[in-house]
Amino acid sequence: MTSANLGIQVEEERGPDQIITRLGTARTAFVGRTLRGPVNRPVLISSFTQFQHVFGGLWQPSPLGYAVEQFFDNGGREALIVRVVNGAQTATLTLAAGGSALRLRAVRPGTREFLRASVDYDNISDEDCGDFNLTVQRVRTQGTAQVEDQEIFHNLSVTPGSARYLPHAICDSEMIRLAGDIPAQRPDRTLDAVSGLSHGYVNSNSDGDDGAPLTDYDIIGSEAERTGLFALASADYFNFLCIPPLSREQDLGPSTLLVGERYCKERRALMIVDPPSTWHTADDALRGMRDWNFCNENAVMYFPRVLAHDKLRGHFEAFAPCGAVAGMLARCDEASPVWVPAKNDDAVLRPGCRPACLVTEDRRLRLAAVGVNTLLAVRSAVRMGVEARTLAAGTASNAAWRSLAARRFALFIVNSIERGTRWVALAQPHVEVADMVAAQVRSFLEALHEDQAFGQRRMQDSYFVICEQRADFRLVIGFSVGVYSGFHSYRIVHSISGSKVLPVSLNRLNSASFSPAELEWVDRLAQRLN
Repeated sequence: MTSANLGIQVEEERGPDQIITRLGTARTAFVGRTLRGPVNRPVLISSFTQFQHVFGGLWQPSPLGYAVEQFFDNGGREALIVRVVNGAQTATLTLAAGGSALRLRAVRPGTREFLRASVDYDNISDEDCGDFNLTVQRVRTQGTAQVEDQEIFHNLSVTPGSARYLPHAICDSEMIRLAGDIPAQRPDRTLDAVSGLSHGYVNSNSDGDDGAPLTDYDIIGSEAERTGLFALASADYFNFLCIPPLSREQDLGPSTLLVGERYCKERRALMIVDPPSTWHTADDALRGMRDWNFCNENAVMYFPRVLAHDKLRGHFEAFAPCGAVAGMLARCDEASPVWVPAKNDDAVLRPGCRPACLVTEDRRLRLAAVGVNTLLAVRSAVRMGVEARTLAAGTASNAAWRSLAARRFALFIVNSIERGTRWVALAQPHVEVADMVAAQVRSFLEALHEDQAFGQRRMQDSYFVICEQRADFRLVIGFSVGVYSGFHSYRIVHSISGSKVLPVSLNRLNSASFSPAELEWVDRLAQRLN
């Protein structure tokens, strides 16, 4: 299976003649333990059936499969899955080679990675006594012929120096690696056990292992090695990050929440935080929030947990709600644009999921005041509409970021513009490039203004764009969101080494951080706003 088959997205090249594309707003990344599949590699999927094919579906020891199922059941469309393991081992495969053996091992660890291999000498001359053909297949279940994937290697050789020397020829395989030394002679032709013909297969050994339950530091992983949640560096973008509990009995620790939030801030995404399993009632949640030390504008929480049917156990159980919440928000985005503030009354679960406890109207309003949104089973005409909140509470650097809609709209704008203007990093430096980028960005923002994304504001009060070509390329944008006055400003810098996005304050007090061209725009804006 190739990386394209696995759904790993390759960024589309864009240029000055193309419009800036509006990115999706509800692509959700899931990080955790699965039954099978590639490890530390983000895979984009579009259905739970695809999740079952690649990652094995539901698995009792891991809440991640249930979260993905609830994501798609509640309206989700795109999910990035990162499989993380703790000490899992790969199965081996042994092919007889005269009096010795060729030992291979699976690329993917676990007990459910079922491989089989076949060796033949078709179209190989008698003089090439070290050459052979190898076919490797991944099957759904050991001993069956239900083939899921296949790789065929022609004219492999056990002779060092050969153009098709085995260790080099299989180094890019998605299924196998060499395990042990190369035998002195090529592996024997694989014979069918019944007919004796050379069309048989050798099954992988039963020495794979699923590893131990995950810890917080397995989830966090290594930024340098791109493991754990840092494996998402290979993904083009995502909007929500869901990290389900470590197990059915163990919540995430504070270290995972802190690192996850920081990573979401860098990637301009939102982390959906599950309420602790000890919060059984709204009063539990209100008491818990008094000591809650995780308040951030890049995080959102919905209470309570959800009751859903566990197909493996045959009855309803309580699950962390992050997957259902992400799917529900994706469904809301299809009904109305991301910049339209969604009321808590819109946070309605689809049939099949329901809140684990009832939350009265007064408790719902008190939870909203501390940044916790409430999941509902049905809409009600008597409820007071409450705008969905982030977990910023009173700690947000800007009051606008307490609103989930405002925060999502801002991230949508910045992500779309940053991604749509990356082409300038490879452009020849000249004045026209800045003009072309400015025109692209203004066209993008003007289209949003026509769609009333900035409310009833005049165009000049809705956004501004500053472009400057120096040793690198600088773009400063500002825009208004929701009912809040003033501009939210960001500097986007593109260079050969990559792109950076930083929030900035367009104020003369910060003049040391601006170039002369940017200061000129600051003065113009001040005059316009006054």
